[in-house]
Amino acid sequence: MEPWHGGEHGDRGRCVLAPNPGLMTLDGTNTWILREPGARRSIVVDPGPLHDDHLDAVAAVAGEVDAVVVTHHHIDHTEAARSFAERMGCGVRGLDADQCWRADPVVDGEQIELDGLRLEVHHTPGHTRDSISLLVEEDRALLTGDAVLGRGTTVIAHPDGDLAGYMDSLERMRGLVQDGRVATLWPAHGPVLADAAGVLDHYRTHRRERLDQVEQALAVLGRTPPLDPDAADDPILARRVVEVVYADVDESLWGAAEWSVRAQLEYLARRTR
Repeated sequence: MEPWHGGEHGDRGRCVLAPNPGLMTLDGTNTWILREPGARRSIVVDPGPLHDDHLDAVAAVAGEVDAVVVTHHHIDHTEAARSFAERMGCGVRGLDADQCWRADPVVDGEQIELDGLRLEVHHTPGHTRDSISLLVEEDRALLTGDAVLGRGTTVIAHPDGDLAGYMDSLERMRGLVQDGRVATLWPAHGPVLADAAGVLDHYRTHRRERLDQVEQALAVLGRTPPLDPDAADDPILARRVVEVVYADVDESLWGAAEWSVRAQLEYLARRTR
Protein backbone atom coordinates (compact mmCIF):
# COMPACT_ATOMS: atom_id res chain seq x y z
CA MET A 1 0.00 0.00 0.00
CA GLU A 2 1.50 3.31 -1.11
CA PRO A 3 1.78 5.95 1.62
CA TRP A 4 -0.44 8.98 1.10
CA HIS A 5 1.02 12.46 1.55
CA GLY A 6 -1.45 14.69 -0.29
CA GLY A 7 -0.09 16.96 -3.02
CA GLU A 8 -1.39 18.45 -6.27
CA HIS A 9 -4.27 16.82 -8.14
CA GLY A 10 -5.90 17.98 -11.31
CA ASP A 11 -5.28 21.60 -12.25
CA ARG A 12 -7.21 23.05 -9.33
CA GLY A 13 -6.69 20.82 -6.29
CA ARG A 14 -3.96 20.73 -3.68
CA CYS A 15 -4.26 18.47 -0.64
CA VAL A 16 -2.44 19.26 2.61
CA LEU A 17 -2.57 16.21 4.90
CA ALA A 18 -3.30 16.91 8.57
CA PRO A 19 -1.18 15.13 11.20
CA ASN A 20 -4.11 13.32 12.82
CA PRO A 21 -3.85 9.71 11.62
CA GLY A 22 -6.02 7.14 13.33
CA LEU A 23 -8.43 4.26 13.04
CA MET A 24 -11.24 6.48 11.75
CA THR A 25 -9.14 9.16 10.02
CA LEU A 26 -6.79 6.81 8.12
CA ASP A 27 -3.67 8.82 7.16
CA GLY A 28 -5.26 11.99 8.56
CA THR A 29 -7.74 14.59 7.36
CA ASN A 30 -7.26 15.85 3.81
CA THR A 31 -7.52 19.63 3.71
CA TRP A 32 -8.24 20.60 0.11
CA ILE A 33 -7.24 23.95 -1.35
CA LEU A 34 -9.11 24.74 -4.57
CA ARG A 35 -7.99 27.52 -6.91
CA GLU A 36 -8.28 28.29 -10.60
CA PRO A 37 -4.89 28.14 -12.38
CA GLY A 38 -3.26 31.57 -12.28
CA ALA A 39 -5.80 32.95 -9.81
CA ARG A 40 -4.95 34.70 -6.56
CA ARG A 41 -7.79 33.55 -4.31
CA SER A 42 -8.70 30.05 -3.11
CA ILE A 43 -11.33 28.07 -1.24
CA VAL A 44 -10.22 25.84 1.63
CA VAL A 45 -12.24 22.69 2.33
CA ASP A 46 -12.10 20.96 5.74
CA PRO A 47 -9.27 22.77 7.60
CA GLY A 48 -9.15 19.83 10.02
CA PRO A 49 -7.69 19.86 13.54
CA LEU A 50 -6.34 22.79 15.53
CA HIS A 51 -2.71 22.05 14.76
CA ASP A 52 -0.48 25.08 14.19
CA ASP A 53 1.99 23.45 11.80
CA HIS A 54 -0.84 22.06 9.67
CA LEU A 55 -2.69 25.37 9.51
CA ASP A 56 0.54 27.19 8.68
CA ALA A 57 1.08 24.77 5.80
CA VAL A 58 -2.51 25.27 4.57
CA ALA A 59 -2.14 29.06 4.75
CA ALA A 60 1.14 28.93 2.82
CA VAL A 61 -0.50 26.98 -0.03
CA ALA A 62 -3.84 28.78 0.03
CA GLY A 63 -2.66 32.39 -0.16
CA GLU A 64 -5.70 34.67 -0.08
CA VAL A 65 -8.70 32.62 1.10
CA ASP A 66 -12.17 33.64 -0.01
CA ALA A 67 -14.06 31.04 2.04
CA VAL A 68 -13.70 27.98 4.23
CA VAL A 69 -16.15 25.17 3.40
CA VAL A 70 -16.77 22.12 5.60
CA THR A 71 -18.14 18.87 4.16
CA HIS A 72 -19.85 17.90 7.44
CA HIS A 73 -19.75 18.61 11.15
CA HIS A 74 -17.33 15.96 12.47
CA ILE A 75 -14.57 17.52 14.54
CA ASP A 76 -11.68 16.11 12.51
CA HIS A 77 -12.96 18.31 9.67
CA THR A 78 -14.21 21.38 11.50
CA GLU A 79 -12.19 21.93 14.68
CA ALA A 80 -9.98 24.60 13.09
CA ALA A 81 -12.60 26.03 10.73
CA ARG A 82 -13.52 29.21 12.60
CA SER A 83 -10.05 30.05 13.90
CA PHE A 84 -8.53 29.50 10.45
CA ALA A 85 -11.25 31.64 8.85
CA GLU A 86 -10.58 34.40 11.38
CA ARG A 87 -6.89 34.20 10.57
CA MET A 88 -7.52 34.41 6.83
CA GLY A 89 -10.25 37.06 7.06
CA CYS A 90 -13.09 35.04 5.57
CA GLY A 91 -16.20 33.10 6.61
CA VAL A 92 -17.11 29.44 7.11
CA ARG A 93 -19.79 27.74 5.04
CA GLY A 94 -21.49 24.36 5.46
CA LEU A 95 -24.91 22.87 4.90
CA ASP A 96 -26.21 23.65 8.40
CA ALA A 97 -26.33 27.17 9.76
CA ASP A 98 -24.68 25.95 12.97
CA GLN A 99 -21.52 25.23 10.98
CA CYS A 100 -21.39 28.66 9.42
CA TRP A 101 -19.61 31.77 10.61
CA ARG A 102 -19.87 35.16 8.92
CA ALA A 103 -21.28 33.44 5.84
CA ASP A 104 -24.48 31.82 4.59
CA PRO A 105 -25.05 28.05 4.46
CA VAL A 106 -24.43 26.31 1.18
CA VAL A 107 -27.46 25.09 -0.76
CA ASP A 108 -27.85 21.83 -2.66
CA GLY A 109 -27.16 22.53 -6.33
CA GLU A 110 -25.47 25.86 -5.62
CA GLN A 111 -22.81 27.02 -8.03
CA ILE A 112 -19.83 28.59 -6.26
CA GLU A 113 -17.63 30.69 -8.53
CA LEU A 114 -14.31 32.32 -7.66
CA ASP A 115 -11.92 33.85 -10.20
CA GLY A 116 -12.93 31.27 -12.81
CA LEU A 117 -13.10 28.35 -10.37
CA ARG A 118 -16.48 26.65 -10.50
CA LEU A 119 -17.76 24.35 -7.79
CA GLU A 120 -21.17 22.68 -7.56
CA VAL A 121 -22.62 21.68 -4.19
CA HIS A 122 -24.25 18.27 -3.87
CA HIS A 123 -26.05 17.24 -0.68
CA THR A 124 -24.90 13.64 -0.16
CA PRO A 125 -26.29 12.56 3.23
CA GLY A 126 -25.75 9.16 4.78
CA HIS A 127 -22.46 9.34 6.64
CA THR A 128 -24.09 12.32 8.36
CA ARG A 129 -27.27 14.22 7.61
CA ASP A 130 -25.29 17.35 6.72
CA SER A 131 -22.73 15.75 4.37
CA ILE A 132 -21.97 17.52 1.11
CA SER A 133 -19.78 16.75 -1.88
CA LEU A 134 -18.22 19.38 -4.15
CA LEU A 135 -17.93 18.94 -7.91
CA VAL A 136 -14.88 20.53 -9.53
CA GLU A 137 -16.33 20.44 -13.01
CA GLU A 138 -13.26 21.33 -15.10
CA ASP A 139 -11.14 18.67 -13.36
CA ARG A 140 -14.00 16.12 -13.49
CA ALA A 141 -13.34 15.58 -9.78
CA LEU A 142 -15.71 15.16 -6.85
CA LEU A 143 -14.67 16.02 -3.30
CA THR A 144 -16.57 13.37 -1.37
CA GLY A 145 -15.91 14.30 2.27
CA ASP A 146 -16.40 11.06 4.20
CA ALA A 147 -19.07 9.69 1.86
CA VAL A 148 -16.31 7.83 0.00
CA LEU A 149 -12.90 7.17 1.55
CA GLY A 150 -9.55 6.63 -0.13
CA ARG A 151 -9.26 3.24 1.60
CA GLY A 152 -11.93 0.88 2.89
CA THR A 153 -15.53 2.00 3.24
CA THR A 154 -17.17 4.68 5.34
CA VAL A 155 -19.09 4.17 8.58
CA ILE A 156 -22.81 4.93 8.61
CA ALA A 157 -23.35 5.60 12.30
CA HIS A 158 -26.93 5.52 13.63
CA PRO A 159 -28.72 7.81 14.36
CA ASP A 160 -26.94 10.66 12.51
CA GLY A 161 -26.02 8.31 9.70
CA ASP A 162 -28.82 7.03 7.50
CA LEU A 163 -28.39 4.08 5.16
CA ALA A 164 -31.34 4.87 2.89
CA GLY A 165 -30.01 8.38 2.37
CA TYR A 166 -26.53 7.00 1.82
CA MET A 167 -27.68 4.58 -0.88
CA ASP A 168 -29.40 7.50 -2.62
CA SER A 169 -26.20 9.54 -2.35
CA LEU A 170 -24.16 6.78 -3.96
CA GLU A 171 -26.66 6.71 -6.82
CA ARG A 172 -26.40 10.47 -7.20
CA MET A 173 -22.60 10.33 -7.33
CA ARG A 174 -22.75 7.44 -9.80
CA GLY A 175 -25.07 9.54 -11.94
CA LEU A 176 -22.42 12.28 -12.12
CA VAL A 177 -19.99 9.67 -13.40
CA GLN A 178 -22.47 8.37 -15.97
CA ASP A 179 -23.06 11.92 -17.19
CA GLY A 180 -19.32 12.31 -17.79
CA ARG A 181 -18.94 15.02 -15.15
CA VAL A 182 -16.84 13.00 -12.70
CA ALA A 183 -13.86 10.73 -13.35
CA THR A 184 -11.92 10.92 -10.07
CA LEU A 185 -12.86 11.11 -6.39
CA TRP A 186 -11.00 13.35 -3.95
CA PRO A 187 -11.86 12.03 -0.46
CA ALA A 188 -11.38 13.66 2.95
CA HIS A 189 -9.31 10.67 4.15
CA GLY A 190 -6.90 8.55 2.15
CA PRO A 191 -5.64 8.83 -1.42
CA VAL A 192 -7.32 10.14 -4.55
CA LEU A 193 -9.31 7.48 -6.40
CA ALA A 194 -8.81 7.48 -10.15
CA ASP A 195 -11.60 5.03 -11.03
CA ALA A 196 -14.70 6.79 -9.75
CA ALA A 197 -17.11 4.40 -11.46
CA GLY A 198 -15.39 1.28 -10.12
CA VAL A 199 -15.18 2.63 -6.58
CA LEU A 200 -18.82 3.67 -6.44
CA ASP A 201 -19.94 0.35 -7.88
CA HIS A 202 -17.87 -1.40 -5.20
CA TYR A 203 -19.45 0.75 -2.49
CA ARG A 204 -22.97 -0.06 -3.70
CA THR A 205 -22.21 -3.79 -3.89
CA HIS A 206 -20.58 -3.73 -0.46
CA ARG A 207 -23.63 -2.12 1.13
CA ARG A 208 -26.00 -4.62 -0.43
CA GLU A 209 -23.80 -7.53 0.70
CA ARG A 210 -23.67 -6.19 4.24
CA LEU A 211 -27.46 -5.88 4.30
CA ASP A 212 -27.76 -9.47 3.15
CA GLN A 213 -25.37 -10.56 5.90
CA VAL A 214 -27.34 -8.67 8.54
CA GLU A 215 -30.58 -10.25 7.35
CA GLN A 216 -28.95 -13.69 7.49
CA ALA A 217 -27.67 -12.97 11.02
CA LEU A 218 -31.16 -11.92 12.10
CA ALA A 219 -32.49 -15.21 10.77
CA VAL A 220 -29.85 -17.11 12.77
CA LEU A 221 -30.93 -15.15 15.84
CA GLY A 222 -34.59 -15.92 15.20
CA ARG A 223 -35.47 -12.32 14.34
CA THR A 224 -37.28 -12.38 11.01
CA PRO A 225 -39.06 -9.44 9.37
CA PRO A 226 -40.95 -7.35 10.10
CA LEU A 227 -38.54 -5.86 12.64
CA ASP A 228 -39.72 -3.74 15.53
CA PRO A 229 -39.60 -0.01 14.69
CA ASP A 230 -37.08 0.51 17.51
CA ALA A 231 -34.80 -2.41 16.53
CA ALA A 232 -31.91 -0.02 15.83
CA ASP A 233 -32.03 1.19 19.43
CA ASP A 234 -31.72 -2.31 20.90
CA PRO A 235 -28.03 -2.54 21.95
CA ILE A 236 -28.22 -6.27 22.70
CA LEU A 237 -29.59 -7.09 19.24
CA ALA A 238 -27.03 -4.86 17.52
CA ARG A 239 -24.13 -6.46 19.38
CA ARG A 240 -25.38 -10.01 18.66
CA VAL A 241 -25.61 -9.17 14.95
CA VAL A 242 -22.06 -7.77 15.05
CA GLU A 243 -20.81 -10.97 16.67
CA VAL A 244 -22.25 -12.97 13.76
CA VAL A 245 -21.47 -10.69 10.81
CA TYR A 246 -18.07 -9.46 11.98
CA ALA A 247 -16.82 -12.68 13.59
CA ASP A 248 -13.66 -12.56 11.46
CA VAL A 249 -12.94 -8.88 12.19
CA ASP A 250 -10.70 -7.65 15.01
CA GLU A 251 -12.85 -6.87 18.04
CA SER A 252 -11.27 -3.41 18.30
CA LEU A 253 -13.41 -2.52 15.26
CA TRP A 254 -16.66 -3.87 16.65
CA GLY A 255 -17.67 -0.54 18.15
CA ALA A 256 -17.68 1.13 14.74
CA ALA A 257 -19.31 -1.98 13.26
CA GLU A 258 -22.12 -1.70 15.80
CA TRP A 259 -22.88 1.85 14.64
CA SER A 260 -23.22 0.58 11.08
CA VAL A 261 -25.34 -2.39 12.15
CA ARG A 262 -27.75 -0.06 13.93
CA ALA A 263 -28.10 1.96 10.74
CA GLN A 264 -28.78 -1.25 8.82
CA LEU A 265 -31.36 -2.38 11.37
CA GLU A 266 -33.11 0.98 11.00
CA TYR A 267 -33.08 0.58 7.21
CA LEU A 268 -34.49 -2.95 7.38
CA ALA A 269 -37.12 -1.99 9.95
CA ARG A 270 -38.27 0.87 7.73
CA ARG A 271 -38.30 -1.37 4.65
CA THR A 272 -40.43 -4.06 6.29
CA ARG A 273 -43.06 -1.83 7.90
